[in-house]
Amino acid sequence: MKFDSMDDITMRNSSLYARLLLGRARHLMYKARQKELTPYHITHQQANLLFILFNLCHKATLTELARYSYRGTKNVSMQMIRMEKDGLVKKVRETPKSALLSFELTEKGVSTYKNCYKMRSVKAIMSVLSEEERQQLISTLNKIINKAEKYQ
Repeated sequence: MKFDSMDDITMRNSSLYARLLLGRARHLMYKARQKELTPYHITHQQANLLFILFNLCHKATLTELARYSYRGTKNVSMQMIRMEKDGLVKKVRETPKSALLSFELTEKGVSTYKNCYKMRSVKAIMSVLSEEERQQLISTLNKIINKAEKYQ
């Protein structure tokens, strides 16, 4: 289906238009958040992993990090290698010969997390919605996510 303008999209296909708006909102919020994280020299994905580690008592396995970040283990593994090089996390084995590997936040990781956790841009952007509207948005997005997960 070819559209002549964005108006045609809204008139003929509200699902497509909603998807475009959702993507645009995500992209703009992502860019605002990344701009906010620039002084800390971390990416949005790394900030998310710091958040997960901090809230899992500063220690988690690669599988846990992948599950809570909704990313593949390979992607998370690459991020953790970079974060280890930057001194934000360290690898820990349960015992010296253990195959089970976890990651822990370092002091620098905790400090970086505390600095970047504020999320001023996200709070400012979301402030245009009342609490009731935010709850409605959460409910609506959960419905979309639940349906989309059936296609995975």
